[in-house]
Amino acid sequence: MVTGASSGIGLAYAHALAARGANLILVARSEDKLRELAQELAYRHYIRAYALAADLSEAGAAGDVHARASALGLTPNILINNAGFATHGRFETLPMERQLDEISLNCRAVVELSHAVLPAMLKRGEGAIVNVASTAALQPLPYMAIYGATKAFVLSFSEALWQEYRARGVRVLAVCPGATDTAFFDVVGAAEAGVGKRMSAESVVNASLQALDRGRSHIVPGGANRLLGWLPRMLPRQTILQIVANMLRPRATASRYP
Repeated sequence: MVTGASSGIGLAYAHALAARGANLILVARSEDKLRELAQELAYRHYIRAYALAADLSEAGAAGDVHARASALGLTPNILINNAGFATHGRFETLPMERQLDEISLNCRAVVELSHAVLPAMLKRGEGAIVNVASTAALQPLPYMAIYGATKAFVLSFSEALWQEYRARGVRVLAVCPGATDTAFFDVVGAAEAGVGKRMSAESVVNASLQALDRGRSHIVPGGANRLLGWLPRMLPRQTILQIVANMLRPRATASRYP
């Protein structure tokens, strides 16, 4: 099961797993895109692919997707929790409803789907959960406060589950990509939200699947991203916050605010 499968990193996961011969449950909001993708992957890789359209930011949507999959006789042995989005700007200026949707999709859907698929995985004694976090998880993000906090949650949650279930046959991996060449920044609506050279979604996915095969608890794809991940360990937190704020400060307000 791949969430956010219609574009970006989710789409790259769908292609990579189909190439490995995996049957797929594709989840995203756009039913037309999902159906086209399911047909393409089934034809190209001789697999079965199912399209389940859903907005996972809505209350109960994650449980409903799992129930719909179960009704089709589908039991995921790999779950890719990829769906998510970010907001950018001063916290008080961003619509509260939008930020709550961000928390719901980035955190609650991850928790609900993980909780839903785990019993069957444990019964089989094998399975895998891949949660897409971000380098945003590695330090607070001024001007992207909610996004950074949600991804820190995903990283912490994933590593805790890795420890709980690794001896019971279920692998759990947190993936912490940096800037990636997807439509993510178009949704955010701010080019300054992307720091550093953008990796391809395919490179992120390939690195994460290799890490999953090795039983890692988390991975930060890309050497430059790993270096950035070390900075919070070497510099005072207030220094890191100032550096990140300078990078992410909305350009329209950069000359007016510290």
